[in-house]
Amino acid sequence: RDSDMGPLVTKVHRDKVASYIDAGENDGATIVVDGRTVQANGGKDGFWLGPTLIDHVTTDMSVYTDEIFGPVLSVTRVGSYDEALELVNSSQFGNGTAIFTNDGGAARRFQNEVEVGMVGINVPIPVPMAYYSFGGWKNSLFGDSHAHGTEGVHFFTRGKVVTTRWLDPSHGGLNLGFPQNN
Repeated sequence: RDSDMGPLVTKVHRDKVASYIDAGENDGATIVVDGRTVQANGGKDGFWLGPTLIDHVTTDMSVYTDEIFGPVLSVTRVGSYDEALELVNSSQFGNGTAIFTNDGGAARRFQNEVEVGMVGINVPIPVPMAYYSFGGWKNSLFGDSHAHGTEGVHFFTRGKVVTTRWLDPSHGGLNLGFPQNN
């Protein structure tokens, strides 16, 4: 109830995200927190969909197989670290993932073995600061450049390198053909 979540960008997108929640429910997942019922500002302005938590999601459900791009968290349960790692690495997407542990060895193993572009260790949403690239790996990355970091600067700007060397002023400079006022 204390979550702050703004509206989605369009009615079409809000309805698409809500349809994933419907599909998860119809496929047998458990809707723990239902954002479809959220009323913000009286529910009249904006395309509101509250945070949603869906549990007991299986790998054949659309709430697992698709990137939803909405306030929906799907929980897929596994029995071991190795099963969890295989679950993440076998996905066609590789945007972001996180591990919560007090075991430094497990954390190091996870960061080295997981095939994902943004990794959080005891951080729920591993979205980087602007000076790091954003976008992930596999089918989660669009285009040939990331949006932030030096790759973003290179993508959105035209760099220029200027190398200068100044001669001693006694040299008198270079005659560029302009009239000289002596």
